[in-house]
Amino acid sequence: MSAISSDILAFSFDGLSSPAIDLKFRKAGVKGEHTLGWGLTWYPGDTKAAIVAKDPSARDTKSLHGAMHDWDSFRSTVFFCKVRGAASGYTHLETQPFSRSFAGQDWVFMHNGDLDKTAMQKLHFNKSIFLEPMGRTDSELAFCFLLGKVQDYGARTLADIDHQVLLSWFLQLDDMGSADMVISDGTSVAAFYGSQSESHLYYGRLTPPHGERGYHSDSASFALNNPRDTFRTGLVFCSSPFREGDWKPMQKGQLIIARRGALVWTNKKDGKTAPAQQPVHEQEGHLQGSRSIQPNLFADQQAQAQQLSILQSLQQMKSVQHNILNARSLTHAPDGSPLTYRLYDVIHSTEYTYEQEVEHSTHSFRLMPMEDALQEVVNSTLSISAEGEDMRFEDVFGNQTIHYSIIKPYKKLTISCRSLVKIYGRSADDLSPEKRQHFIPLSLMPWQQVMMEPYLRSPELPETQISELLVYAMSFAERNGRHLMDTLNDINQTIYRDFRYVPGSTSLKTTPFDVYASREGVCQDFANLFICLARLLGIPARYRVGYVFTGADYENKMQSDASHAWVEIYIPYLGWRGFDPTNGILVTQDHIRVACGRNYLDATPTAGTIYRGGGKETLRVQVTMNEVFG
Repeated sequence: MSAISSDILAFSFDGLSSPAIDLKFRKAGVKGEHTLGWGLTWYPGDTKAAIVAKDPSARDTKSLHGAMHDWDSFRSTVFFCKVRGAASGYTHLETQPFSRSFAGQDWVFMHNGDLDKTAMQKLHFNKSIFLEPMGRTDSELAFCFLLGKVQDYGARTLADIDHQVLLSWFLQLDDMGSADMVISDGTSVAAFYGSQSESHLYYGRLTPPHGERGYHSDSASFALNNPRDTFRTGLVFCSSPFREGDWKPMQKGQLIIARRGALVWTNKKDGKTAPAQQPVHEQEGHLQGSRSIQPNLFADQQAQAQQLSILQSLQQMKSVQHNILNARSLTHAPDGSPLTYRLYDVIHSTEYTYEQEVEHSTHSFRLMPMEDALQEVVNSTLSISAEGEDMRFEDVFGNQTIHYSIIKPYKKLTISCRSLVKIYGRSADDLSPEKRQHFIPLSLMPWQQVMMEPYLRSPELPETQISELLVYAMSFAERNGRHLMDTLNDINQTIYRDFRYVPGSTSLKTTPFDVYASREGVCQDFANLFICLARLLGIPARYRVGYVFTGADYENKMQSDASHAWVEIYIPYLGWRGFDPTNGILVTQDHIRVACGRNYLDATPTAGTIYRGGGKETLRVQVTMNEVFG
């Protein structure tokens, strides 16, 4: 088996990109036979047809640069590059990457290593005349073997194949020699690092902003310096790690499947532990949220004991079937796990101080938690330091609202709301009924469209910004096969992972595009971005304000819990469901819901207008949230 010196480079981007790629050739005298040529493959305009450019005898990249600059359509979501991939005497037939039309699209393949061709010919039992190799290489034979497996499986894309089944095919090839392999159907990219490999394979995730210098390694360099690629995210596989960025070595026998710039599956997890997540809280009236949610097992045990008498009563009625209309009456999920409630005591205090006396002002307060089948308000009291006239009502969004008019002068105004709230457990949603719809786009009934119209309208932004956000939104849908819940969960996790929580970095005027471009903000900004992406995909989304319980088991206990903002998505024939992108979680029993609306202005906890007096204003907000036991 000869030493291997060729290098592979594969890209998966979340949107159309045109990286400036330069491949490097080893100096004379370096060990290895495969020292000539290069190959480049991409899918122009994200079409199903791939363009393959090769030069099997090249000793430099002059012809490569010409190929890239001559093609106006050098924009794709998938790129494959191979350098020093041809031995002396190789023709285009033997030079990688390889491309074959299969199942209505072009598939591309690269291999680094040496496989036992005799054993492979016995293994390649698929007799299709369309899957016969044209060249002499073990690499093309491995490519035909994999496509034969796809055909026998009855799949048309990599996404159609069970991940473990795909892994088993690579492992069959792995038994026959060194097998670093990358394959793509134009949408997904699957990279396998062989257990007998004589080289290395790394992967790294690229997120904006991208440095102007680009990325450099011993075998290649590339840069995302096209202005249209400013906000692109990508997952890159390479034989040599780049000096810029965070690159992880693949493990022996590891398979990674990437789609639209994201890692969607791997059989081996990275050994590094996640960094400790820091709590965040409310400052200067700007809604913040915690990135650390701590479950309390003791609370579950206490609540379960409280419902023991109910369980005993229900045991006497086992033989009778019931349709329980009140969700609070459910004590167990269908799998038998207990559904218990958690009890919270929340105090939200806001204090305004003015240089001069305020002679006349009006205010709106949305501080009382809502009540429904899963959230019960045991008690809620509101105290206001200044005397005035109040008018209590339910606004058009269902929020409990107080309109308050103050006509007596004041220099300090304090509003304090204390609430005792129960949050009941809920069993996992049953998404099996067809009407609840599994895929995007949603098919809303005409009356549903009318009612949901306020929650489907995207923010008024420049068309260029909306177009860029639409590309970003579609990247989630495409890499999840347009599956509704998978797409929403992906957006939720990606915002949590890729966007930095930076208090004070934004204001109420910050737009979703501003957050997308800067990749930082606070919970209000992350909620606004999620809402914008969902609406661009035709999914109704609304803004929710409330509180999140963090457990208060960290150093900063002064304001450990805070006003918080998250997103609620309407799922047809299921209802509104909460997603918290600040923490990367679904909304469960750690969240107390207070107000909702199209945006922050519809749900702001306190708002007001000063008609006379006031001057400079100082605001102080404090929120405490404690779990109550017993």
